Parts: sequence; structure tokens; C-alpha cells
Amino acid sequence: MRGAAAAAPRTLGTGTPGAPVPAPREPAAAPRAAARERRTAKGRKSAQKRGRTTARPPDAARTPKRSESLRGMAMTALTIQQPTMDDYPTRKDQAPALLYRKDPTVWGEAASGPMDAATLDSYDAKGYLQFESLITRDELESFRAELTRLSSDDELKKDERVVVERASDEVRSVFEVHKISPVFADLVRDPRLVDRARQILGSDVYIHQSRVNYKPGFSGTDFFWHSDFETWHAEDGMPRMRAVSISIALTDNYEHNGSLMIMPGSHKTFVSCVGETPDDHYRASLKKQEIGTPDQSSLSILADQHGIDVLTGPAGGAVMFDSNCMHGSNGNITPFPRSNVFIVYNSVENTCEAPFAASKPRPYFLGAQDFTPVK
Repeated sequence: MRGAAAAAPRTLGTGTPGAPVPAPREPAAAPRAAARERRTAKGRKSAQKRGRTTARPPDAARTPKRSESLRGMAMTALTIQQPTMDDYPTRKDQAPALLYRKDPTVWGEAASGPMDAATLDSYDAKGYLQFESLITRDELESFRAELTRLSSDDELKKDERVVVERASDEVRSVFEVHKISPVFADLVRDPRLVDRARQILGSDVYIHQSRVNYKPGFSGTDFFWHSDFETWHAEDGMPRMRAVSISIALTDNYEHNGSLMIMPGSHKTFVSCVGETPDDHYRASLKKQEIGTPDQSSLSILADQHGIDVLTGPAGGAVMFDSNCMHGSNGNITPFPRSNVFIVYNSVENTCEAPFAASKPRPYFLGAQDFTPVK
């Protein structure tokens, strides 16, 4: 839990009892052809290629890893016995745990979309891709104008889909923005986004969630470290890690104005969190999430293992990242806003069921119940 001492994550492995243990390591890579053969049928067997090294984006700043010595320590993943077939149990125990990912990261092939094999390999290894320029200058200006229009609409602020900052009346996020705005409705169907999502997920896709985030200057608050999949699984009923998020920058992203931070490679480990989900938890969590956030020990292990990338870049660029990436962002005390439009594509073969750790699903504008493929 954020701001409080939490029990160390339970693991099975070697080393001094109670000492930090690195995130689960995975077996050595098989040849690419063999790995591709295992990405079959419903993709339930993990087919990730391990140990790939790729060039870092030129505009990604990386923090040093705190303990290189942790890399040599061995560990086996914790297995939790559950009465259901939930491969990713969370919010069900009194202690956190680190679990192996049991799903592929890349479900499609290079031949099935616009990204080549090297790009897919990079996504598989790090859990994210960064594009310096994805939209045109004219499109950017149109999106910015729409961003201003939405935030200045007083009637819209009465809508439950609009979230304001904790300490002010400034807009923090507008959800289901593709249903509110014709401008963003066109964007979510754009082949530049949809074709990449289909390629990564290996199927047709639908919109699980869309929103714009404002993070205004001086008052934009932080988004604490989290895995989106943990919430989507626990509260929306998303069964597998078969969703991808695309965030398009509508303002320049600097290291100092609350840019997105990702732990590259963290998508291969699921952090099982503590704390039962309260009824209507979304009302509080959209402003400040506490239930479903990782404990400090688990975060320290993942940061030691993977480091942290700070994703800076110009307006018009984009980041595409896996649903289980550990990510977050700092507050913004600079004069420069950090705004983006955020679209979540889920596979039509991974539609949501009953929540895995909540009494009822979140509202439709947070986790869609319309699974119609994007055309």
C-alpha cells in the first residue's frame, strides 16, 4: 500500500530469509521459428522470446538499477492454490506476491501488420514501443482544440465520465471520450492505431476504454505505480493479458512535467496486490488509487530488476504498451501541461467476464461491455 509499510511479497527461492528477491526470471530463448509455432490457437501457452536486447529510444531517459547483484539470485515463482481457474489472483490474500506471466506478449506475426519482426521483438522484450511521430501537425492542432473545448464545457463537468483534480476544479480526465467527441471517435478507428493493435493482439479488437488526461501545469497530480491489467482483471473481469494501450502526446513530454515512466520488462511479472475491493471503488480510485497498487517491496524488486524508463518526446508522438507494464507518473508542478489521449484496445477473444476481485463490474465507461470490433 502506498505510504504505509506492507508485508514483503511472498516468494519461493534461495537467499537470506526476508531479503529482497528479484522478479521471476524466465527460461532461455528458443529459436524464433519455434516460438512462433507456440503462438497458436487461443495463445494460452507462453511464447515470449527471452533475453532479447534492443536499442533504446533516443529520447528515453533511464534511471540506474540500484542493485546489479540481485541479477544473480535465483527464484521460482510462487504458486497460489485457488478454487477457481484464476491465473492472476489479486486482492485475495493478506500478503502480496510476484507471479509469472502466463500469456504471450505478442500474439500476432510480422506479416500480419505494419510492424516488422525487430519491432515486435522489442515490444516483446520491453513491453512497450515509442513512436516519435504518429499524427500530423494539423491533427495535433485539431486534438488540442478539442481538448480545450471539452475542459471548458461546464455542462460536461456534471457528467460522471469527467474526473476533476483532488484539490481543484480542473479537469483531470474525460472517459469514454470517443463517445463524447466526434474528433476522438474518428481517431480510435484510425488504421495507424487499429492495425498495430490487431497485430500485437493477433485478432480483431474493440475499445475497452478511452480517455483524455490533462495533467495541467502547477496542479496536475501523480498517477502512482500500477499495472492496468490488475485493475481490469480484478474490477472489470478481463481474463487474460491480451490488451494494449496507445497514448498519444498532445503536449511536449519533458522529464519535469510528469511524463510516463515504465519499468521495461516488468510486464512479464504480475504483482498480486492486497486489500479487498470496496463497493464503487472507482469513485475514489479515479482521483487517487490505493487498493490495487503494488506494495513498496514488490516495486523495489521490479525496479532493481528492470530499471525505469522516463518516456519524453514531442507532441504528436505515441507510446504503445502492454496491459501489465508497471507504470506511473509524477505530479506536474511546472507551468507546462502534459496532456494525452489514451485508448485501450482489447482482443475480441478476451472479452470481460464477471470481476475476479470485486462484487460488480465498474461502469461501462471504464470497462466497456460492448465488444463490437472496431472497423
